[in-house]
Amino acid sequence: MRPNRFGPALPKTTPFTLGDSFILCGVAALLYVGHHLAFHAPAAISGPDVSLSPYLLPWYALLSVGRMAAAYLLSLCFSLFYGYAAARRRTARVVLMPLLDVLQSIPILSFLPVVLLSLTAIMPDYLAAELAAIILIFTSQAWNMTFSFYQSMTTIPGDLREAAAIFRFDGWTRFKTMELPFAAMGLLWNSMMSWSGGWFFLMAAEIFHIGSRDFRLPGLGSYLQTAASRGDTAAVLMGVATLVSLILLLDQLVWRPLVVWCNKFKIEMLEGEGPPTSWFYDLLGRSWLVDFVGRRVWQPFLDRVDRLETSRPSTVIIAMPGEVSGQAAFSFPFLAALGSLAVAIFYGSWQAVSLLWGVPLPVWGEVFSGLFATFLRVCAALAVALLWTVPVGVAIGTNRRLARILQPMVQVVAAIPATALFPILLLALLATPGGLNIAAITLMLMGTQWYLLFNVIAGASAIPQDLLQTTALLRLPPAERWRTLILPALFPYIITGAITASGGAWNASIVAEYVEFGGRTHSVTGIGALIARATAGNDYALLLAATLLLVVTVVVINRIFWQKLYRLAEERYRLE
Repeated sequence: MRPNRFGPALPKTTPFTLGDSFILCGVAALLYVGHHLAFHAPAAISGPDVSLSPYLLPWYALLSVGRMAAAYLLSLCFSLFYGYAAARRRTARVVLMPLLDVLQSIPILSFLPVVLLSLTAIMPDYLAAELAAIILIFTSQAWNMTFSFYQSMTTIPGDLREAAAIFRFDGWTRFKTMELPFAAMGLLWNSMMSWSGGWFFLMAAEIFHIGSRDFRLPGLGSYLQTAASRGDTAAVLMGVATLVSLILLLDQLVWRPLVVWCNKFKIEMLEGEGPPTSWFYDLLGRSWLVDFVGRRVWQPFLDRVDRLETSRPSTVIIAMPGEVSGQAAFSFPFLAALGSLAVAIFYGSWQAVSLLWGVPLPVWGEVFSGLFATFLRVCAALAVALLWTVPVGVAIGTNRRLARILQPMVQVVAAIPATALFPILLLALLATPGGLNIAAITLMLMGTQWYLLFNVIAGASAIPQDLLQTTALLRLPPAERWRTLILPALFPYIITGAITASGGAWNASIVAEYVEFGGRTHSVTGIGALIARATAGNDYALLLAATLLLVVTVVVINRIFWQKLYRLAEERYRLE
């Protein structure tokens, strides 16, 4: 490790900027527009019945996987374009990174009612529910993948960047041969985490209640939600067994082959002992059909993309990430559109302020006290997650034999929706002192600890074998080995995982602090419980107040704390 001689890539940290205020006004305006459209939504909506017959489980699983796949493809495209633009251009970063802070801090379960009711006002109920479910799953997958790709783009070793400049790579060649391969390992492990995060919110995505409106979609998530609400333990266990079988199948057919394929992008001088293997990857490698499609379809397609990209007039990119600024020519139509957008945001935010003006002062006091209570639970969940994920993630990422055993187990446990097992856990904890608070922290931990674990595994897997063998030859004590190599190498990944884990904990507070099981409602003091209560009672003023306050709090925490650690990771802890 050595300090980054190219200087900091992030702009100066400020708690809250004018751009943040503009973005926050846009969010408030969007919420108001959705609130206005909600009045035109049908007064009563009832989705199709969800049968608990075990014979329908394969069909329900197929429907859920289709929604997850659609959301994942959107998340991957979003992460690549957004992360690249934020890392490569300083002017874009000034807008994109604050916007990403706001987006990942918005609790989607508080935004979903507005999205659902707005969509039902302009399209059929079933299509609106499908799109809303995909949007919800997308928001549970996209942010950690974007942060991971952005972190990889800003921590590329200087010698690789210098080599790309010496060979005069254009932007497309640089992206294809250096930037994307360098980010592949972190992007893959965060893809696994994103898929697991999608399972966590699947139950909320496929069944959602807004007052008298009952939105539901047939799927594995709605099956588990229905079984849990009816207290049918046998159906819950059958649904979980189907989910576990599906996770194991995806691990063997998708994720394990991708881990083997991505291992070739690892930067090291020596090959590690016991490289990852996959029977399905080997089977595909011997397949005549795969070879034929690769030679006749995939390779010609890549060649055509290369020709299209290289035929465009472009300049050789020699600047470091974040140093490409460019001079934008602002035409009159662009300025007119920007002015119209500013006027619309100002009007919508003004209407949102008038809606917030009607919130009584005692309610504001309840919102602030709930925010503080949820903040303490988020800190507790994050601290517990850090204590166990770092050593376990290092063990999995640096020991191939252990990884072959534990990786599928971790994926299975991470992908089981905690919301499916939470009612059973809640019943066990209700009789204990502080049971509801402990249960809320437990659910937040179950939903967010995997963001940290998967990022630590990705970071540990990316440590070059020659460095690990050097520490072994020097016979460094374990504490010295962790201090000089492992923790510095993991630092950027830990920060990325902690940011997404804390954002996930704030989101999970909505389902952790307000639970319905067996016809009864259990809740604790917290901002998540207030958002859930406002959603159930159609109290849009309280929903807007709690959501905006939560967004502002998360953004300020990110700017004061997490962004400084991000800059430290870019300046000092980069493999060179």
